[in-house]
Amino acid sequence: MKKVNMIMLVVVAFAINTTAVFAQSEAKKTKIIEDSKMAKMEFVKSDALMANLFDSAAGYVIFPNVGKGGLGVGAAAGNGVVYEGGSMVGMAKLSQLSIGFQAGGQAYREVIFFESQAQLDRFKESRFEFSAQASAVAATEGASANVKYTDGVMVFTMQKGGLMYEASVGGQKFNYNKM
Repeated sequence: MKKVNMIMLVVVAFAINTTAVFAQSEAKKTKIIEDSKMAKMEFVKSDALMANLFDSAAGYVIFPNVGKGGLGVGAAAGNGVVYEGGSMVGMAKLSQLSIGFQAGGQAYREVIFFESQAQLDRFKESRFEFSAQASAVAATEGASANVKYTDGVMVFTMQKGGLMYEASVGGQKFNYNKM
């Protein structure tokens, strides 16, 4: 019974968090924008070399607050801001479903760098998603020094809080909305 209740809780939380970016109030958009600026500062603070990535990438998307939870079946969701050539161009939505051994919840930040305009355009056309095999690098001092783009993208995450035990399979899907 508890497992069913937990799954229902995850499904309800996921549904609440997956409200379309374009349906959000201006106040919520402003908060996401401010949070993304703070997240960028935190990423650079954790690894000063990351400043070069923000400057040299064709574009990037920052998800400052991604929530993830699960018990057998898991879900994650977050809203973010898309930048092209250093300028804000739109809002984005991250959603993820996973299946496997997992229990708990966590919050984290995620930034995706796009090496080329073609990869950024693919993201902006909402034709971009990560498979279960995609990997992200934990943002720590010097982590960006040895990381290379894979298929034109580079992903970093930063733990914010929570505890999650996980051995699951899932992927991330993204939606873009021009400002």
